[in-house]
Amino acid sequence: MCGIAGELRFDGSPADMGALDRITHHMIKRGPDSAGLWSQGPVGFGHRRLKIMDLHAASGQPMADAELGLSMVFNGAIYNYPELRAELESMGYRFHSGGDTEVVLKGYHAWGEQLLPRMNGMFAFAIWERDAQRLFLARDRLGIKPLYLNRTNERLRFASSLPALLRGGGVDTSIDPIALNHYLSFHAVVPAPRTMLAGVEKLPPAHWLRINADGSQQQECWWTVQYGARAEEQDLTFDDWQDRVLDSLRASVKRRNLAAVDVGVLLSGGVDSSLLVGLLREAGADKLQTFSIGFADVNGEAGNEFKYSDLIAEHFATDHHQLMIPEQEILTELPSAFRAMNEPMVSHDCIAFYLLSREVSKHCKVVQSGQGADEIFAGYHWYPKVDEADDPLAAYQQAFMDRDFAEYRRTVQPAWAQQDYAGEFIRDHFAQPGATSGLDKAMRLDTSVMLVDDPVKRVDNMTMAWGLEARVPFLDHEVVELAARIPGKYKLPDEGKYVLKEASRKVIPAAVIDRPKGYFPVPGLKYLEGGTLDWVREALTSQRARERGLFNTDYVDTLLQDPKSHITPLRGSKLWQLAVLGLWLEAHEL
Repeated sequence: MCGIAGELRFDGSPADMGALDRITHHMIKRGPDSAGLWSQGPVGFGHRRLKIMDLHAASGQPMADAELGLSMVFNGAIYNYPELRAELESMGYRFHSGGDTEVVLKGYHAWGEQLLPRMNGMFAFAIWERDAQRLFLARDRLGIKPLYLNRTNERLRFASSLPALLRGGGVDTSIDPIALNHYLSFHAVVPAPRTMLAGVEKLPPAHWLRINADGSQQQECWWTVQYGARAEEQDLTFDDWQDRVLDSLRASVKRRNLAAVDVGVLLSGGVDSSLLVGLLREAGADKLQTFSIGFADVNGEAGNEFKYSDLIAEHFATDHHQLMIPEQEILTELPSAFRAMNEPMVSHDCIAFYLLSREVSKHCKVVQSGQGADEIFAGYHWYPKVDEADDPLAAYQQAFMDRDFAEYRRTVQPAWAQQDYAGEFIRDHFAQPGATSGLDKAMRLDTSVMLVDDPVKRVDNMTMAWGLEARVPFLDHEVVELAARIPGKYKLPDEGKYVLKEASRKVIPAAVIDRPKGYFPVPGLKYLEGGTLDWVREALTSQRARERGLFNTDYVDTLLQDPKSHITPLRGSKLWQLAVLGLWLEAHEL
């Protein structure tokens, strides 16, 4: 797991290694173990390394193979690299290191872009083809690893981190009005390729991009999820689907225990993370470390779920670490958390993941996390509403969107209220082929877009801020593809994730499965009181905030007068959402 960066010039100039050095240095927390720079004419690469798979210098990056005429930087983890390596060796390829990086390099030489569907893992990488004078960029199926791009007429730059990319200079940092509409309407999700900044885009998940030295390019989507059971699966029983889910997750968890360092688990106390602990124990993992975090109760809402995480830790005899965070520490650490964000993120548990990752990084370098289960197994409250509705699109928008366009126009100043871009995006996505029912359309949107640019991005940013690699077994593509084929009637009952919960009874205690549905909460950021509210007020009413000209003063004043009354359909604070954007811009001096 690492931070990667690069530049390709289109104007005949050599790569700007000074800019690349600044970009790479800014990602030191993503890769604290070593660094490297490499250039060859118009192209240059930078790399920060976190040693996980192979601890030896031979797996250092950038990696160049003069015989093959290929050079690369790679961020991620390929869990089936031993099998790929064996296949490549049978074809005559020789290896000089023991990790997955060289397998990706030689695999690309052997198969080109057809390497991508062969790989099981999370990745973003760049390969320079010396003889063809072209650059190949690719991102994994679910966008677990980030890849940000900045293009001008003269050059292309890329990096694992948006703030790092800014350090190279020459970036248009004005706000993208379409992204602003998405952010304030689509639950702070800004779908790829856009970001909040007009001059920065992100390569969409499951896409590759090939760019020639003259700037011409080709981009393709190389993987999509198909919904609905296959012909041979039509007669499968509920028990059959449970067995397939468990078998698939067992394989996924076992793959993600592959490392030259210890692997722990982020244990919230819910079904998803508890199941990971149980499956790791099944797979023979010993000296298993688990980590949980909690906050002070606010407004009658519990700020921790220690009752359930303690139960799992005791049941499986893990080395358990429990972290309780007072409100003052949240305030103290929030500015650092904002600096760690590639993009503004409103979810309350960003700070939870940030502080939890700080603690975990003291004990291990790799953790497994339960993100993705709600999206792929229908765990959210809006899925039954969408499934039962005569108009699934309207039901989804009503349940998920933070604001309709009328309220959006009241929120922002007139220059930003151009059109309902977020609403149009959702309508267009629902209309795409590949999913028939309203439920499947909603789940496809959440899996391919919302999941990527909310929980997955949050986990990557907050763990990598402490040099910690997070692995997400529920987002193994084989698990995702299987879940998409399971009929909705087996996913929706019992507040969702029914097939997963029933399968879990074979592995974990029923008390965790039958508990009330929980949330990884930070109540102090949901209800905004005390010092947190003072901080938010300052962020939204400062001279700098007024000069940006984003929000209508009357709307901000209305939210500030009674913050607890202005909650989105997804139970987030509308005031916090506005404040996060301003605080993120401040954190990155934008």
